[in-house]
Amino acid sequence: MKLGYLGPAGTYSEEAAYNYDPDAEMVPFASIPTVVSAVENREIDQCVVPIENSLHGAITDVLDFLVRTDSIAIAGELAVPIDHCLMVKPGTKIDDLKVVYSHPQSLGQSRIYLESTLGHAQAIASLSNAQAVIDMQESEEVAGAIAPGRAAEIYGAEIIAEAIQDNPNNYTRFVVLDQTDRPPTGRDMTSVAFQFSEDEPGLLYKALGVLTENSINMIKIESRPTGEKLGRYTFLIDMELHRSDPVGRETIEKLREMSSWFKVFGSYPRMDELPIRS
Repeated sequence: MKLGYLGPAGTYSEEAAYNYDPDAEMVPFASIPTVVSAVENREIDQCVVPIENSLHGAITDVLDFLVRTDSIAIAGELAVPIDHCLMVKPGTKIDDLKVVYSHPQSLGQSRIYLESTLGHAQAIASLSNAQAVIDMQESEEVAGAIAPGRAAEIYGAEIIAEAIQDNPNNYTRFVVLDQTDRPPTGRDMTSVAFQFSEDEPGLLYKALGVLTENSINMIKIESRPTGEKLGRYTFLIDMELHRSDPVGRETIEKLREMSSWFKVFGSYPRMDELPIRS
């Protein structure tokens, strides 16, 4: 099986892809649109993309792309703990560092360490965590990089500090995208999106009341602007049900009737609850 991910090698996306299916043929892509389009065009079988972070919230580019595409379904989910490592060219001392490269989000997630330990070094943004290691190796300055530990293995760097992120409970949730979703397992999640044609009091309240009436647990709700008009939103919900179960069918049908636009992203096995790390 060909499994796409947001590359290059050495990113958390590659780690998620490997955790999902270590036997798959891993295929890196440069952007979310290209990896999702590859599934749509059957160039690859599935792809793994990040959809939300426990600290920073939704990956809005992915949500917006899912709303726009019609031939992709969510077929699974998994979470990857985000453990940032400081790595250097072998033999480099931390006190000698002049610059530190990383993805902007990783720099933000390691702010306390950067200020307390690397206040003497300039933080520079890279396109990805893996690219940060490449930037570090190509830098004319004495440089370091913040990236996953696997990136050090791939690119021949030396790890000099581990788990430097500010919050130990930093996870990124990834979803598996396919052309079809998955059959019921008894412990499932369904992701949907919907819009209302008119703005009037209580519309969202009434829609969420459908879940309460059917004793459905809502895991998450997001809103994204439709791009059509200021104040017009698409609502996205993750809920504990499968669309083919009797209660699932009834819930989805009621939500569909109340909406001017409705879409099921897919039903898929729900991942286990994440541990609290200290």
